[in-house]
Amino acid sequence: MWRIFQAVVAPGTSYAFAADTCREDGLAYFTGPGIASWVAEDEGCVVGMYKLVPNRRGMARASHVANASFMVEPGHAGRGIGKALGLHCLREARRTGYLAMQFNSVVSTNTPAVTLWKKLGFEIVGTVPKAFRHRDHGLVDVYVMHRFLDNIELDNKSERVG
Repeated sequence: MWRIFQAVVAPGTSYAFAADTCREDGLAYFTGPGIASWVAEDEGCVVGMYKLVPNRRGMARASHVANASFMVEPGHAGRGIGKALGLHCLREARRTGYLAMQFNSVVSTNTPAVTLWKKLGFEIVGTVPKAFRHRDHGLVDVYVMHRFLDNIELDNKSERVG
C-alpha cells in the first residue's frame, strides 16, 4: 500500500498530499482508526486500494453520506482496477447503510477519475476554483461529485479486472 501511495502522490497531479508525506501518515490515511479499507490484488500483489468513511465523520446528521478515496498503482492503470474498486465501494457503502456518496475534491484535470466517476453515476455538483496546486498546470479547479446509492445492486459477486 505504501508503494502505491508514494507512486500516486509523487507526481503532484491528483492528491493534495506533499510528495514527502511520511509512511506513517500515508498509511494512516487508508488504515487509521475507524477507517474501512480494501485492496485489489493481481497475482498476490496489491495494485489498488480504497477507503470508505462517513463524509462528515462524527457528525450524526450527515452520517448517511459516505466518502471514499482510491489509488491504483500507476503501472496497472487502464486495466479496470479502479472501476472494480469503485463498484465494490458503492455496494459496500449501500450494504452498510449509506444513502449517498460524495467526493469532495476530484482534481478537474484528472480526466480518468472524472470519467470513471461519471460512468459510475456521479455528477459534478460543485466546482471549487483553483483549489489544487497541480505540478504541471498550476492552480486548477476541483470538483465535488455526488451520487445516491438507491439503485446500487447488492450482490456478492467479485469484480473481475482484465
